[in-house]
Amino acid sequence: MKKFLLTLCISFQIIVMQVFAMDVTVSGGDAVQIAAPSAVLMEASTGQVIYEKNPDEPRSPASITKIMTLILIFDAIDSGKIRMTDEVVTSAYAKSMGGSQVFLEEGEIQTVETMIKCIVIASGNDASVAMAEYIAGTEAEFVRMMNERAAGLGMTGTHFEDCCGLTDSPTHVSTARDVALMSRELITKYPQIHTYSTIWMENITHVTKQGTKEFGLSNTNKLLKMATNFRVTGLKTGSTSTAKYCLSATAEKDGVRLIASIMAAPDYKARFADAQVLLNYGYASCRLYEDTDMPLLSDMPVLDGVEELVPLRYQERFSYLSLSGEDFQAIEKKLMLPENLSAPVEPGEKAGVLRYELNGKVLGEVEILTDGAVKKAGYADYLKKLKRAWMIQTE
Repeated sequence: MKKFLLTLCISFQIIVMQVFAMDVTVSGGDAVQIAAPSAVLMEASTGQVIYEKNPDEPRSPASITKIMTLILIFDAIDSGKIRMTDEVVTSAYAKSMGGSQVFLEEGEIQTVETMIKCIVIASGNDASVAMAEYIAGTEAEFVRMMNERAAGLGMTGTHFEDCCGLTDSPTHVSTARDVALMSRELITKYPQIHTYSTIWMENITHVTKQGTKEFGLSNTNKLLKMATNFRVTGLKTGSTSTAKYCLSATAEKDGVRLIASIMAAPDYKARFADAQVLLNYGYASCRLYEDTDMPLLSDMPVLDGVEELVPLRYQERFSYLSLSGEDFQAIEKKLMLPENLSAPVEPGEKAGVLRYELNGKVLGEVEILTDGAVKKAGYADYLKKLKRAWMIQTE
């Protein structure tokens, strides 16, 4: 009898464990099904990952490599190194690029802005190399800059060997997470990229020794023309026999910007279908809280300083991505500041934080920084203060 009861108990435990395991599989498994073996869905303002599938698996990125090329181009424009109206001369090497191209001729001159259109809309390898040479002198030096910039963004699974993704080298790799990271950098730091990434068709003019002719650019991102319940804003496609079909898709709806990075989809239709699935899932799942009414900051008293007060500023605006439908009206803001600072004070010093809490849970913080400098007071400064105080008392 005891043996029977023991056997029955063990059987019951196995059944319970199996049921529990089934429940865990259903509730903890992939919320969406996609064909691509590697993908990431990220919210742009917070960088929060909403969905991932083999996000850190190194793969050939093909032409989504050009996202980093575009970052460096806009970095150069932002720093004043180059201008949109600058004229770029195509070298023989740039002309020799195969794959997707806009058929630039050796010696052909195009503006920086036209080259950007050729890269973003038509994925021109020749235009990418021409811009790399214009900015860095050689493609090799530009690639070094690309890898340096990638490291600065925390793209630990990425190594570039060219500026356009044409190479099928096994060491020219990136990951779905890294693609999302560099896409986020491009669209948040340089939102003007969407001016170009949303163009469906546009003509450029080739002026060469053979004469003048029009050439049509057609956007490789067919998601722009697909019916969606969100606004597609870009960003970049890529495909080679090794990489298969890749896509970094960006979209916007109700102020929420999402990035879907797809790598190694089996065919060109699958990459767009996967992006739609992920973006639909993201917009159905998340809500974004952005604080547009942050508390005003009073000047901070400074001890032993030449000045008695220093102004303060917030480091950035606070945003929080909700995936569980929290009530944003219940968010509490808590200013956490000391009574004073001690001189000397340098600009940009951390003075405190503004903390955001919801039902006792800390959602995040924004640093509060000094917005000026205060030197430490010397003997002469104290005499001046005493004199001013005496004059006020005798008035």
